[in-house]
Amino acid sequence: MEIITQVIDIFLHLDIHLNALAATLGPWLYIVLFIVIFCETGLVITPFLPGDSLIFAVGTLASIKNSVINLPSVVILLIIAAVLGDAVNYSIGKFIGPKVFTKDTGKLLNKKHLLAAHAFYEKHGGKTIILARFIPIIRTFAPFVAGIGKMSYLHFALYNVTGAILWVCTFCLGGYYFGSTEVVQKHFHYVIVAIIIISVLPAVYEFIKAKRENKK
Repeated sequence: MEIITQVIDIFLHLDIHLNALAATLGPWLYIVLFIVIFCETGLVITPFLPGDSLIFAVGTLASIKNSVINLPSVVILLIIAAVLGDAVNYSIGKFIGPKVFTKDTGKLLNKKHLLAAHAFYEKHGGKTIILARFIPIIRTFAPFVAGIGKMSYLHFALYNVTGAILWVCTFCLGGYYFGSTEVVQKHFHYVIVAIIIISVLPAVYEFIKAKRENKK
């Protein structure tokens, strides 16, 4: 229980913890940020790592005078981390999918589901990959499922890069221009909660919409 409390505290007060980490690591903080974003997007076992909130906090830190974080450098670095993360996640899904989805029976590991996923991503994949960037947890699984569904890599790569640029720039620049304001600094934890809630809303809407359509 204490560990959970500590994790929640880190999430809600990323600005404070990030400042402390910057003071300790200096320029080495860049490597830590790269690893976190890469793992959050590239490994299906680490969807719990901070994404939106961390990038926003990084932007806030970059806005501080004499900050160890340079805005253009960190934006480019995080975009690269996000692109590579999704690419690795896609490759893992593509490698595992054919080996796991081999039978036409079963509720989960069904070959028909693999074929359906492939058809869905070929038709709607671009929009899915881009929008998934802004939704926690789904962001981690979308490229994995795209790989399992055998979405063509060139198609995937185009939207992977586009989504990464939009995602990183939106939250990093948002933190840079708004995170340094007095209101945001005093209520940073509320801002983080708001980011999480707003990010999850599209997934909740799609879930409710799908449930209604199934009933019909």
